[in-house]
Amino acid sequence: MVYTGIVKYHVKLSFEVDGLVEKADIIGAIFGQTEGLLGPEMNLNELQKMSKVGRIEVNTTASSTQTKGDALIPMSTDINTAALIAAAIESIDKVGPFQANFKLDAIDDVRTAKKKEIVDRAKDIVQKWSTKTISEGEEMLKDVSDIGSAGKIAAFGREKLACGSGVFDSPWIILVEGRADVINLLRAGFDNALAIEGARIDESIKSLCDSKSKVVAFLDGDRAGGFILKELKSLVNVDVVHRAPEGVEVEELTPMQIAEILKDTAEDMKKETAKPALKDVKDAPIADVVKKVYSQLNESLEAIALDDGTNQVFKVPVSEVVGKLAPGSGIKYLILDGIITQRLVDSAKQAGIGYLIGHRMANLKSTDGMTLKTFTELGVA
Repeated sequence: MVYTGIVKYHVKLSFEVDGLVEKADIIGAIFGQTEGLLGPEMNLNELQKMSKVGRIEVNTTASSTQTKGDALIPMSTDINTAALIAAAIESIDKVGPFQANFKLDAIDDVRTAKKKEIVDRAKDIVQKWSTKTISEGEEMLKDVSDIGSAGKIAAFGREKLACGSGVFDSPWIILVEGRADVINLLRAGFDNALAIEGARIDESIKSLCDSKSKVVAFLDGDRAGGFILKELKSLVNVDVVHRAPEGVEVEELTPMQIAEILKDTAEDMKKETAKPALKDVKDAPIADVVKKVYSQLNESLEAIALDDGTNQVFKVPVSEVVGKLAPGSGIKYLILDGIITQRLVDSAKQAGIGYLIGHRMANLKSTDGMTLKTFTELGVA
């Protein structure tokens, strides 16, 4: 029988039987020996049919000569009826052929217990919520004030993905999951983060990553962060992986925690991007050449090759430029919206290129016979 009543009381009883009996024997005695004691309207069978009494639960423990246990009766009657039923059960003196003793232990008001449980759970919810979040108004004010002092938020690509303004010219990039993560890194002083928004990696992001000397993934410390990392690694070359502590999201970290997690990587990049002193020719002629193409090149993640007469030889994404370089190509100037890496220098040198210009330079070991410049050095950017 399915019990559909709303339980108000739990009638709890204990019993002792001077013999070995089963649960079914106990339940049979409860129904059989209370029948007719209080009138037909209070028979347990009738009360169950009206959903006033639920399924009786019995637990037993047997020794060699005795059976002990307890019984629980859920009831949706008034308290007076519950008390009469309990008293009737206490009057049972036999279970089968054996002497028995039933005793009422308690009548619990289920609603009172449920109310306390609801209140306790509500307190727990409020406590967790208050420690994890701040009000929307405070969050908006914090975003405005923090970003004003730590850096600016920008947008990247067709999808207008949130990023720090330093993403375009920083020698390294930090890939994070969402806009809130970018904002939190700005607060910590890192303006080179890009939100991938669930690993929606297109060619522009791949080209951006290819143009950097180091790609860092900084993801949440949850199961979803692990899935995103796996997807991310299948699409771009990730050099360093950082995770927030287990169960914590990047947007929840304090600036101090972020700085501590990224400390070693940031220090490595400072050393790597320390530019060696290079002996160059006069900058004015080079600057004039670069100024003509800079406006169409900047933030495009592309590279332009020019011959001795500054005619365009090709214009391709930065990620494809090495494959386009070959001896006898006639290229004199190679200008790119990205980082000048050792691999690019080596390929350009073999192709006979004289001038290599970009946003920044990695830690280069060899630049024999080539002139390398940044847009900043030339006064273009």
